[in-house]
Amino acid sequence: MRFIRKAMIGLAAFAALPLAAQGPVPAPTVKKAEAAAVPVAKTAAAPVALDAKDLEAWLDGYLPYALERARIPGAVVVVVRGNQVVLQKGYGFADVAKRAPVLPETTLFRPGSVSKLVTWTAVMQQVEAGKIDLDKDVNAYLDFKIPPFEGKPVTMRNIMTHTAGFQESIRHLISSDPKAVMTLKKQMPLALPDRVFAPGTTPAYSNYATALAGYIVERVSGQDFDDYVDNHIFKPLGMAHSTFRQPLPANLAPHMAKGYPDITQKAKPFEIVVPAPAGSLSASGADMGKFMIAHLGDGAGLMKPETAKQMHDFKAPGVGPLNSMALGFYEQWVNGHRAIAHGGDTVWFHSYLWLFPDADIGVYISMNSAGTQGDAGAIRSALFHKFADRYLPGADKPGQVDAKTAKEHAQMMVGHYVSSRGSFTNFASLFGLLGQLTISLTEDGKITLPALDGLGAGARDWVEVEPFVWRDTGTGERVAAEVKDGRVVRWSVDGGSPFMVFEPAPASVNAAWLNPALIFAFGIILLAALAWPVRALVRRNFKTDFALEGKARRAYRLSRVFAWLAIGALAGWIGLIAAFSADIGSLGGPLDWLIHLLRILTPLAAFGLLATAGWHLWLSIKDKRRWTMKLGAVLLILAALILVWVTLVFHLYGFGMVY
Repeated sequence: MRFIRKAMIGLAAFAALPLAAQGPVPAPTVKKAEAAAVPVAKTAAAPVALDAKDLEAWLDGYLPYALERARIPGAVVVVVRGNQVVLQKGYGFADVAKRAPVLPETTLFRPGSVSKLVTWTAVMQQVEAGKIDLDKDVNAYLDFKIPPFEGKPVTMRNIMTHTAGFQESIRHLISSDPKAVMTLKKQMPLALPDRVFAPGTTPAYSNYATALAGYIVERVSGQDFDDYVDNHIFKPLGMAHSTFRQPLPANLAPHMAKGYPDITQKAKPFEIVVPAPAGSLSASGADMGKFMIAHLGDGAGLMKPETAKQMHDFKAPGVGPLNSMALGFYEQWVNGHRAIAHGGDTVWFHSYLWLFPDADIGVYISMNSAGTQGDAGAIRSALFHKFADRYLPGADKPGQVDAKTAKEHAQMMVGHYVSSRGSFTNFASLFGLLGQLTISLTEDGKITLPALDGLGAGARDWVEVEPFVWRDTGTGERVAAEVKDGRVVRWSVDGGSPFMVFEPAPASVNAAWLNPALIFAFGIILLAALAWPVRALVRRNFKTDFALEGKARRAYRLSRVFAWLAIGALAGWIGLIAAFSADIGSLGGPLDWLIHLLRILTPLAAFGLLATAGWHLWLSIKDKRRWTMKLGAVLLILAALILVWVTLVFHLYGFGMVY
């Protein structure tokens, strides 16, 4: 499940933009003498026959080393073709302490957001039954109201393409505490996040919206979601080692693989995914093979062929030629083959499922650790591309853009960007200040996106192959930008991310100036705070009197008190971010007291420091104090202004607990 994907905290507020066509940028001419370096056209190799013997030998040559290198304890891989399993195999350990191997038939892994494909399947069953209309206001199916945004409601089609417009929601997301489980009836109105984009305009991944879809299935079918999935998906397909239930049923609990930070550390508790339809599935590899076979067979056993085609073949609007959302699935093109897919990450489990409808092939992998450097993402990416290169090769004929134009377009891309997947109207937007994605240039003038480097197995080399479309020479993945009036207004990337876009960071929250400003501000505040006791000790040592008296002394001391409060607030936010990074479940209740405290302390410190530093400066001018004291007061006011600005634009105040 993509709960903790780094891109989820990109996230300053900005207005929703429509998926406009690329602006009127003249098409560049290609001059042979000026041609930019482009990837050499890849010649289609003869495909290797996909059989169990060759596939097992190939996987055995790749995966054990990859897992050992990343220190990932175990994995399961399943490959199907048509209605047959080509290979299902476990690697490494499901339980390191017991040296228990991964058994593909029975060992359960947590596929995270791959679970969503089961939820979307349930939705399409109800569409087929006439109980859900993809384009109807979902309020018609609910017992609470989702307010319109810009006068427009949310539809199920919006939800299935991640264009409902909800901001990120992390409070009720994932926990190690079994008590975190709650019914969808209770959770959906309780955790309702603000909508920040007009529906249908801006891809913004939402776990909440997927859980909402599960709740709608629950309401229109008259069955609890867990019961519905058991009766209408798992039982018809013979998926006896699969469940959405949390904690696990007694008959399945002994088969659950342990999740690990890496193989050298202790196993972690079973994760509770609070918005269950978005990611609470536990399933064996063999069962996921049955699910893939059903979808490759046009929904056999689950839905009519025309319903499956409606789900698989839909193509939502996207950015330029990039991969797009289907209904629930998303595209991943490779070697000229269209895969429909979904990835998934919990804290400890990392998975992916790909279907190649044109080749009638399905591939699934799940691992029980991210590895020491988060290498699970790179392992999945390499598996996808290398599998396709071996068994589904295709000719590749990339275009090219002349060198001069390529450098001009690359320069236009340089800057800080915020992700559409994030928080914008509550204090969690602060996380986005630390997570703004940057685009810069290499020495030879190409774009470079450091945040994406870890998601691939090799070095990235982005070459512009058509106006404002860049292709990575190693994987074939693309970056594309929309340009309007000569400005980049948004861009996105292939590689499993058609559910979010990146837009230029507004000046008000741009980390390019705001992070240095904050460093300056807290440097000044820390100096002022420390100078207070240090000067007192010096005066005591030399037995001298304090030069300030009366109001001037009170103003000075109060400004230092608020400086210390500001430092306390900073320490508190750092602690909160550290706790969130270590355990995302800590934000679901255990740290509520700290969140409340910080949202009182921060505005008190910021505005108090501004007021008292201003008072101190005014009295220093009035009493004609030394220029050094006046300068110190001016610098403290500047620091306070920065702190006030951050408090306001990142909403570090208030009492609401939907975040």
